[in-house]
Amino acid sequence: CKILRCNSEYVAATLNLRGSNRNVAYCNALRSYSHCTRKTARTCRGDLAYHSAVHGIEDLMIQNNCSKEGPTSPPRPRPPAPNHQGFESLDICNYEKSFLYKHGRPPSYQHCAAFGDPHIRTFHDEFHTCRVEGSWPLLDNDYLFVQATSSPVAKGSNATVTSKLTIIFKNMKECIDQKVYQAEIDNLPAAFEDGSVNGGERPGGSSLAIRERSPGRHVEIRAEYIGTTIAVRQAGRQLSFSIRAAEEVARAFTEEQDLQLCVGGCPRSQRISRGECCRGRAAAETARALCKEMLPVEDVYFQSCVFDVVTSGDANFTMAAHGALEDARVFLPNAEKLHIFQ
Repeated sequence: CKILRCNSEYVAATLNLRGSNRNVAYCNALRSYSHCTRKTARTCRGDLAYHSAVHGIEDLMIQNNCSKEGPTSPPRPRPPAPNHQGFESLDICNYEKSFLYKHGRPPSYQHCAAFGDPHIRTFHDEFHTCRVEGSWPLLDNDYLFVQATSSPVAKGSNATVTSKLTIIFKNMKECIDQKVYQAEIDNLPAAFEDGSVNGGERPGGSSLAIRERSPGRHVEIRAEYIGTTIAVRQAGRQLSFSIRAAEEVARAFTEEQDLQLCVGGCPRSQRISRGECCRGRAAAETARALCKEMLPVEDVYFQSCVFDVVTSGDANFTMAAHGALEDARVFLPNAEKLHIFQ
């Protein structure tokens, strides 16, 4: 029974009646009131407030000489909707805007990288050097799957480098079709496997985009719909991977998806001590001098550079550590955590 709505509309219509037209407007309001009660008659038959209103209207119409037929009050304008954008009208394929709308603050971000031998910087700022030959998942969550394939840096060597990267952006209904990106040494395409450079024909297709920063050397993939940016580089004969991911996205996985090098680092059995490489003093000093040119701070990036140059004998490996440090400078939410010392 909606009699209370009829009552409140009548009160609102008659609250501020003034001037010579007062009686006309009052009769219009009574006729509207009567019309409203008639519409509720079936549902309000047993309601005392309804019967009271019906009798009250009749009395007031007689007292004010109002005819039962005639114009009614124009409907009251609805109050404006609260002045925030509804979630539906927001671009739901813009993670930052959606998160800000839902939580009243910008999202938090995490950074992970895999480069060189490979060295892994996890989302929790742990740092490992790994042997991990074969294919290993860097990420495996509800939105992203990233797999790195490693092979020995030289015949008979314990050390390995990333020779292939596969990145799968999982289907997201409103925003993107599933997209796969694959890079191999000397083949760093500026497009997804299907030849496209964005998320497809869906309304939010442009929220996933790929661009070449340096031909054959550096590709950047922006996934705005999940607040994530990925850099893929080639330096010398190895690939590197860096990511800045929204914390909520990085954590969106189940217990079954527990093997992710970006989350837990290398399994203990696969870790290598960086000190093992550098017992030959002459080779180590040469490597230190090369790395010092690119990496003046003697942090884990510098140590990794020395390890890689000594292990591989390839001076181009200075570029791998330098590129990873540059990505970290851009991607890390907290600049104070840029350098890790071990």
